Amino acid sequence: MADREKVAQLLRRATFGPTAEEVDAAEAKGPDATLDALFAATGADAGAARTPPPKLGPVINEKSDRAEQIRTVGTWWLDRMVQAEHQVHEKLTFFWHGHWATSADKVKSGPLMLGQQQTLFRTALGDFATQVHAMLRDPALIIWLDGQKNTNKAPNENLARELMELFTLGVGHYTEEDVRAGARALTGWVVDQKSGTATFNAKRHDDKPKTILGQTGNYDADGFADLLLAQPASPEFIARRLWLRYCSDAPIPDAVLGRAKSKPTTAAMLRELLAADGHTELVKQPVEWLVGALRQLQLRPGDLPDAQRKQLQSGLNALGQVPLRPPSVGGWPAGAAWLTTSATQARIKLAQTLAAKAPQPVLDRLTATPAPQRPTALARLLVIDKFTDRTLAALTPAAGDARRLLTLGLASPEYAIN
Repeated sequence: MADREKVAQLLRRATFGPTAEEVDAAEAKGPDATLDALFAATGADAGAARTPPPKLGPVINEKSDRAEQIRTVGTWWLDRMVQAEHQVHEKLTFFWHGHWATSADKVKSGPLMLGQQQTLFRTALGDFATQVHAMLRDPALIIWLDGQKNTNKAPNENLARELMELFTLGVGHYTEEDVRAGARALTGWVVDQKSGTATFNAKRHDDKPKTILGQTGNYDADGFADLLLAQPASPEFIARRLWLRYCSDAPIPDAVLGRAKSKPTTAAMLRELLAADGHTELVKQPVEWLVGALRQLQLRPGDLPDAQRKQLQSGLNALGQVPLRPPSVGGWPAGAAWLTTSATQARIKLAQTLAAKAPQPVLDRLTATPAPQRPTALARLLVIDKFTDRTLAALTPAAGDARRLLTLGLASPEYAIN
């Protein structure tokens, strides 16, 4: 694999989607220096500064107003993903959103969903323990998994079960007795809907000894978290989740897992995985597909009219992945689940919308070359290594129409695969 292909793949995996200029710069540095630069981003993020979090005001009860606040947060986050210059940080934040998989459909609060997003952003790169402790106090997660219903008189097991199964350890590393005892450890946390804060009510907490994972103690939420995080299965579980989303749908090699699980932070773990051998093709998630296209076409959601911003949201809805609305606590699927016939049709429709809004300088980059070479110019623009002969046969007749060429390129199998 040539250096350009290596850095292009690295940037496609580590970020939401590189521009041709970013690949040019990375090619000049080489793969190793590019990897270093991705994880050494320092200083202010000008793109993030252009997209400050929305000011939503207090939590409100009116259904239509709540829905509008949630839409505001979703549109803002999409804009931030496109604009952010520290792309590793931004993409990891979205990874964690899929990991903790909290949905506004149940939380029904823009401020609480924004608060969770900010917590995930703040803890995305650091040690996993800090994130777990923060999330056990996150109002949106508590509501999502019925933590506010969890009392010493009536323990609710939802949060304890998912904390072990989906967030820290994985299936097979705990028992039903551990779930019941873990639920008791998490009792006492309540959410004030007006202030949007989570507080600990000692009167609702079970302060009696509990036996979890073979150890007995008077565990509270923090003690329970520390017990889970001390299990060897925990860093292995996170490394496998990162490998699946960033590197390959094949099992992680033992040697790679061994190196990755010993890293002190998520950023260091991800860097190790991205540097490892054994990567295979991955299907882009819809959000990844859309944000990459917006970046490459120089389109900013925040600059679009409201009707067109809603078109983007509708497109993601048709594709099956809307930020703030994962389908279940298990998060979104991966791989071939995104390659259905209906998903292909939705991608074509959304690609048409994007191509129709592409600014003239982007179109000029295609039309500046003779028609026979425009598919090659398109591949460069969209950071596709190479179109197959079958795709080229579809692209060639559209070479005279730059917007149609863009549509076909964005809808191509090569653009859907990372």
